[in-house]
Amino acid sequence: MLLAAGRGERMRPLTDNCPKPMLSVQGKPLMQWHLEALLRGGCQRVVVNTAWLEQVIVQKFNDHFGFEPLYAKDSKLLNAEYLTLHYSMEGREFGGALETAGGICRALPLLFPNDLMDAGEVFWVLAADVFTPGFAFTQQAVQRFTASGKLAHIWLVPNPAHNPRGDFGLDASTGLAQNLPKDDPQPRYTYSTIGLYHRALFAPPWCDIPAGNPIGVKAALAPLLRAAMGQGLVAAELYAGPWTDVGTPERLAQLNGQMPLA
Repeated sequence: MLLAAGRGERMRPLTDNCPKPMLSVQGKPLMQWHLEALLRGGCQRVVVNTAWLEQVIVQKFNDHFGFEPLYAKDSKLLNAEYLTLHYSMEGREFGGALETAGGICRALPLLFPNDLMDAGEVFWVLAADVFTPGFAFTQQAVQRFTASGKLAHIWLVPNPAHNPRGDFGLDASTGLAQNLPKDDPQPRYTYSTIGLYHRALFAPPWCDIPAGNPIGVKAALAPLLRAAMGQGLVAAELYAGPWTDVGTPERLAQLNGQMPLA
């Protein structure tokens, strides 16, 4: 699932007429970097949640994405390597974004449709507004997570300047993420917004929003993660590759070579 519903307030005025995931980074839309990486990793289906200026995203990518131009003959796609895209349009249905957990719950019927018996129980979640060109979405990671019995496996990164206190701890001996108290001196790291999740995290007892989120409940993801961490059910690892939260015009300009890197 690719999270692309945010308004991008800190990116204004750039996002007044362009959804944040569609801002250009090194010559292509920010979210296209993720789509390419997911395709290289062997993914076949992606659910994108949208809200602000969502039609711009839908019109750009439509329902398929591939490295080569997709074309049709007798209504059949001739490119064998492509992603099938589905959209959870929170703006159209509810007038705005449902936050991360609310959006995931809304998208569950799209992530696990009844007519797709091999959909499994786990899925990637990543935010469309981070730039991490070297991250690999491997099938080996999916298989390890599926066999682990955990509810989530998240990737952490060294704390950037705009989040010096970090988000979660990491127990190197167990590979478990830690919900550390504020006064705990152990190091914290920043959640990269990339993770593997089991659908059970979005059901009781962890989450009381019904699958499909029919009334559009807004809910954050962090409380679910922290509760599961308390039971030792969230694994984590540190990612040391390039990673940027493209949260301000200045960071976008740096990525595009228009400003020196801080």
